[in-house]
Amino acid sequence: MARNPEGALTDDEKRIVKGFLARGDRNQDIQALVNLGRKATINSARVTEVKQDDAIVPASDADLDFFKEKKKCYDPQTGLNLYDDERLIRAREAMLLAVQVFNSPTLRFKAEVFAVQANIAWTYLLHEFYLREGAQIIQEDGRSLLLSQMIAREDCPLSQGIKDNLESLKQIRDAVEHTLFRRADNRFLSIFQACCLNFEKTICMLFGPDVALSNDLSFSLQFAKMDFDQLVQVQDFDVPEHIRTLEKQLDEDLGEERLSDIEYRFRVVYTFENSTKSKSHIKFVHPDDEGADEVRNVLIKREISDKLFPHKAAVVASLVQERSGRQFNTHNHTQAWRKFDVRPRANVGQPENTNKDYCIYHLAHGDYTYSEKWVDFLVSYLAADANYKELRKFKL
Repeated sequence: MARNPEGALTDDEKRIVKGFLARGDRNQDIQALVNLGRKATINSARVTEVKQDDAIVPASDADLDFFKEKKKCYDPQTGLNLYDDERLIRAREAMLLAVQVFNSPTLRFKAEVFAVQANIAWTYLLHEFYLREGAQIIQEDGRSLLLSQMIAREDCPLSQGIKDNLESLKQIRDAVEHTLFRRADNRFLSIFQACCLNFEKTICMLFGPDVALSNDLSFSLQFAKMDFDQLVQVQDFDVPEHIRTLEKQLDEDLGEERLSDIEYRFRVVYTFENSTKSKSHIKFVHPDDEGADEVRNVLIKREISDKLFPHKAAVVASLVQERSGRQFNTHNHTQAWRKFDVRPRANVGQPENTNKDYCIYHLAHGDYTYSEKWVDFLVSYLAADANYKELRKFKL
């Protein structure tokens, strides 16, 4: 049934309304039923107009019963209807199933199921897109367009990075049919993660934010804490040769620029350091977000510690006294780093647990050095008389 964005009844809807009126249904009940799932709702005057128009032929009982059944099938959250949007519903469910299986702690058939289900999800998604564009998705042999055929079309709405990701996903799915993956799930995690993010971005772009999958998903939790050395080792543990060959095959046709595209392979950099509770959260930044370039520069920039933390304690005390005009010696400096928990005290088990904004520990010669940022902080803090007096009273 055609939808009318102007809020007026279509000819089919007029026949439906006429049929319910003939059955004796109340105007307000008919209005409420028609408005279910409708983008532009109608008011009671539209029902009255149908009631007064003798030229409208009432719909059959079968049509009325089907109309009621169809109205029951609207999802209030997404606005999708099982009869009108079946492919889109199946696309969402296939991707949700792929994610749920991969995140399950009890299942071992992860990479295989994800590759197959995600391929199905993208196929349904693009089928729905092309149907709404008026394209023919059924070929002469009676089979519908393959995913590989749709991403090769000139009118494909996907970016090159997403296409590369889906091509790799297809190769992984094809390999599933002929080889045993064993414990290779983590080898393709970055490709799978990018596939999920791409799907969410694309379904919202093509069909609106109401159908987003993020409303139905949350981060998966784990019972074991991450150990960096173990994470590094697991990447190479017990990986069959045919998996290594497949990985090489996935990348060999792509240049460095396409390989580094976050829509092809999702990558996150984790750093391990102490932080305050207010700063101890993981934050994901999209490459297109404001400030992303600055974050990227920080992640890839390499500086030696002597350049970033050039000052020993005596130098810090001298600089602070000079710039603040306050009396400030090494004893006051000790009061300061203890007050602000900048570094651990002597003879602790983990001397490297410092506030990395201000201080680092040098394992080679067993002492601490401080940053220019720490000097600036102290100068600013001591500018207030109350702060200066409070620090000098701080007990070690």
